Amino acid sequence: MSQHYLFLTGKLAEKSLHKVLAGMEPRDFSYEVMQIGVSVAALMTTDLIARRIKDVAKFDKIILPGRCRGDIEELALQLNTPVERGPEELKDLPQHFGHAAKKTDLSRYATDIFGEIVDAPNMTVEQIIATAERYRQDGANVIDLGCLPNTPFAHLAETVQALKAAGFKVSVDSLLPEDLVTGGRAGADFLLSLQRHSLWVLEKVDATPIIIGTPPTSLRSLYRTIELLLKEGVRFIADPILDPINFNFTESIVRYRNLRNRYPDIEIMMGVGNLTELTHVDSAGTNTLLMGIISELGIQHILATEVSEHCRKSIKEADLARRIMYASSADSIPPKGYHNGLMALHERKPFPYTEQEIREFAEDVRDPNFRIQVCEAGVFIYNRDGIWNATDPFDHYPNLNVFADGGHAFYLGVELARAQIAWQLGKRYEQDEELAWGIAVERASQDLANFKQEGSTMPTREDRKKRRKNKAKKDPKLDARRC
Repeated sequence: MSQHYLFLTGKLAEKSLHKVLAGMEPRDFSYEVMQIGVSVAALMTTDLIARRIKDVAKFDKIILPGRCRGDIEELALQLNTPVERGPEELKDLPQHFGHAAKKTDLSRYATDIFGEIVDAPNMTVEQIIATAERYRQDGANVIDLGCLPNTPFAHLAETVQALKAAGFKVSVDSLLPEDLVTGGRAGADFLLSLQRHSLWVLEKVDATPIIIGTPPTSLRSLYRTIELLLKEGVRFIADPILDPINFNFTESIVRYRNLRNRYPDIEIMMGVGNLTELTHVDSAGTNTLLMGIISELGIQHILATEVSEHCRKSIKEADLARRIMYASSADSIPPKGYHNGLMALHERKPFPYTEQEIREFAEDVRDPNFRIQVCEAGVFIYNRDGIWNATDPFDHYPNLNVFADGGHAFYLGVELARAQIAWQLGKRYEQDEELAWGIAVERASQDLANFKQEGSTMPTREDRKKRRKNKAKKDPKLDARRC
């Protein structure tokens, strides 16, 4: 027996909600729509709902607008019926119900991230610990201490010990075997990078080596070292080296494939910095593509860096990408639809409404409050006095009549600027909300159980009283109408 749902909405969204629900075929539920007497669905609250609806016994569930604020658990108890928030945009209802039964699990991954602090010798122990904490928050499993050529690292042992005391796994990355011995004796878990001639370091420390060929890109040399360590039963991680684009990048990917084909069970590392750091492109896409290759080849470790300014989120990007790729592989489907965090510039469905639908919304507005919506045709702003379309906020300004209201003008300027960016880039715009930039920008989490504070541009009660008095002085009829 199918479930029977009650969808609550406001006056302006009622027609659109009916249209969306009618187009959801096939569906495994029946439904009714109730318009509860508010103009804008987003202004609905659980307290208001509790006062206005009573007899809901025939419904299996009540679906609220996605931006409805208040305690839905308390509302469910009051109505004795399950209550659920729908998506923020009602146009997303089909996807909401299509994926409701499937909870995406992004807790799993198969690749560890080594986060390299490249200028560790020039930092204090406290600075290194602070950077390591940030890397750990962003997803790093191991903190890699990069040693610089011709730069003493006198506090290397102290740093390793401090990191270990703080609960970090640590690797030491140096061209000098002496640094590797110092780091290993201090408790480092991994040593980068050893070649056949420097394997003597392993006789002095108890750490896992990351091995490379001699020269570093030589697979033949790497194979010989692998065979030696396999024979001795020593754990190791092999790195055939990823080269930059136009410096044998494609050939280096082939090296990784050949290494994996020859040794299906060994641990492999890929240092992704030669691509992310040396390619001027947003790093999220680069990290995602590399994590796809890493997933296909079963590579267990990556070395990530955040040296260049445009790579400031590389570790966080790699962390999300490895989780998406693991889920994609486990589900045997392409890596799409799992998470939007790696889509910083564009969105899959940026414009939920057409120009015609926006104009239909505008026809039902009876108050002076401005609404802003974006579609392919431009940025629309409307109230009871009309609807205007432009793509530049300056072109909208003459129509808004806010010359004497600085706070309102400021608010509309901010919102129209956001809307312009959304239209230019193909992003979802929601009035009164910041644009989403994936994991590139942290967004404050919304507590829908509580109500938003008034913004600094909102007039206080005293401001509103003064404004009414001033209007009444200019227009005596206004004062009479209020009586």
